[in-house]
Amino acid sequence: MNTPKIQLLLVDDNPMDAALAQCLLQTLDKELPVVTRWVDSAEKAMAEIQRQPYDLLLLDYQLPGASGLDVLAELRKLPHARQPAVIMLTSSGSEKVAVEAMKSGAKDYLRKDELAAAPLTRALISALSQKRLQDQLERYVAQTQADLRMARQLQHALLPQHFPTFPHLVSDRETALRFHSRYVSTTELGGDFYDVLPLSDTAAGVFMCDVMGHGVRAALITAMIRALVEELLPVAHDPSRFLADINHGLLAILQHADEPLFATAFYLVADIAAGQMRYACAGHPLPFRLRRGPDTVERLDFPNAEPGPALGIFEGPMFATATRSLSPHDLVILFTDGLFEVLDDDNQEFGQDRLLAAVRDRRNLPTETLFDELMRLPCAASASGDYADDVCLLGMEVERTAASPGVKP
Repeated sequence: MNTPKIQLLLVDDNPMDAALAQCLLQTLDKELPVVTRWVDSAEKAMAEIQRQPYDLLLLDYQLPGASGLDVLAELRKLPHARQPAVIMLTSSGSEKVAVEAMKSGAKDYLRKDELAAAPLTRALISALSQKRLQDQLERYVAQTQADLRMARQLQHALLPQHFPTFPHLVSDRETALRFHSRYVSTTELGGDFYDVLPLSDTAAGVFMCDVMGHGVRAALITAMIRALVEELLPVAHDPSRFLADINHGLLAILQHADEPLFATAFYLVADIAAGQMRYACAGHPLPFRLRRGPDTVERLDFPNAEPGPALGIFEGPMFATATRSLSPHDLVILFTDGLFEVLDDDNQEFGQDRLLAAVRDRRNLPTETLFDELMRLPCAASASGDYADDVCLLGMEVERTAASPGVKP
């Protein structure tokens, strides 16, 4: 089977120099079989490269009109696969010329007055090897980016595309619990996740977690937690046990990891039949409750206990369950720390207190408008004008409870 010959383009306006280079290339046929074409200007070189792909380019530094450096600049505009490996030919041994050429993308350079078979062979083989390695890297990077884009799409698909209604047979306009969400991923793959679980016609489980870090590792842990959430639906009416069982399952997986990984989480059960909510926390920022009846905004804290630790660190921790009443027009706002951990020009964090104040100042806004404002304000205050971490924002709005018309206990 014949090996395809290497396509080489020689660019030199001096016919004598070009003839010498071609003679040398012919002597390399057994060691480095090449098919050579010669042009005498930068313009002809670019036209030829546009016409067909070349593996190698022997390029004169000094050309009439555009220079060899101009050709290198034009080559960089081509798709990577169409860029030949360039060896610059110079009439002098100037180090400045060599540095310019290499900075502009040349793989090597050769002096014309020292041109011989051995250095030419070494330069050609080295340039080809570099190009092949770069091509392999480009293909790997392109495939990795394609895989990450697909993984990102799949990860977004794991988030709720439509929220359940309560009771489940009613329309979105008639539901007793209405949900609103925002999600921003600052990398291809993020570690934030939320879900709404229809536990019954009158009870919803609302879950949010934030996995340490970014990228593939965080995304894998997020997928594992999502699987655990689905597996543990039979105990999802009990917030404390639900988080404890997720922690146990996560530890069983993470014990095989070389580095520590953990996730914070918050889980609440909204029971509109009982007019109350029960919740537990695993090292996560405490949500806010906006009560439009009494016109108050408060944190969902734990008056008689401490919230539990993050998931995936300790075996057998206690996750206290707190209980609060639930009334029509209440809005519970869950979020991840990426929403408030943005820094301003003075390296000051936006913080949870400012976030709480922002909710208080805008408590009379419709929920969708309020959420738009909550997403905008930290970014506007940050030095970069953007989030540095993934952001989840989830709101549960109570339309009716058992005491309200249209809901059966």
